[in-house]
Amino acid sequence: MAQFFQIHPDNPQARLISQAAEIVSSGGVIVFPTDSAYAIGCRLGEKVAVERIRALRQLDKDHNFTLMCRDLSELASYAKVDNQMFRLLKNHTPGPYTFIMPATSEVPRRLAHAKRKTIGLRVPDNAIVQALISTLGEPLMSCSLIMPGDDQPLTDPYDIRDTLEHQVELVIDGGFCGLEATTVVDLTGDEPVLVRQGCGAIDEILG
Repeated sequence: MAQFFQIHPDNPQARLISQAAEIVSSGGVIVFPTDSAYAIGCRLGEKVAVERIRALRQLDKDHNFTLMCRDLSELASYAKVDNQMFRLLKNHTPGPYTFIMPATSEVPRRLAHAKRKTIGLRVPDNAIVQALISTLGEPLMSCSLIMPGDDQPLTDPYDIRDTLEHQVELVIDGGFCGLEATTVVDLTGDEPVLVRQGCGAIDEILG
């Protein structure tokens, strides 16, 4: 049965963050709040946990997972970033955006898009997930908590616990996040391309 941590959204309790990081480090799957909606995630490169998330979300092998990074310097370890990309990222991170970018060799092959060798990356503007990433010392692999057949992510942590209590190791209650997932922007071409409109404004990115 999943553990259930109530963590303060502005001042996360260090003890609970440390316990959550231990669960991730030991191969657990967790649900956590972000600056858009709730997400589900695990440790980077944790093969069994990744496959559990694929099965739970019913994702195909071409689905782009997202790496939650602490900041731009960490992001640049996992994506090939040119000067134009860097300026765009600097202006829109942290924030509710997922950027699809060319993956570096640091990204495990099974997490990158099988054909395009791309990865989704984001720097979330949420104190809980930032504290968790910092404590882990590495990015958190994640995707939006949109269940099969649903159009929107799950939003109520108590509903999430009831739905997933036997399928994940931890649900973090960080209060209400939002009803929309991130805005997804593809940066692999000459110009940014909108893949999914979410809660992040897009006008400045697309010019």
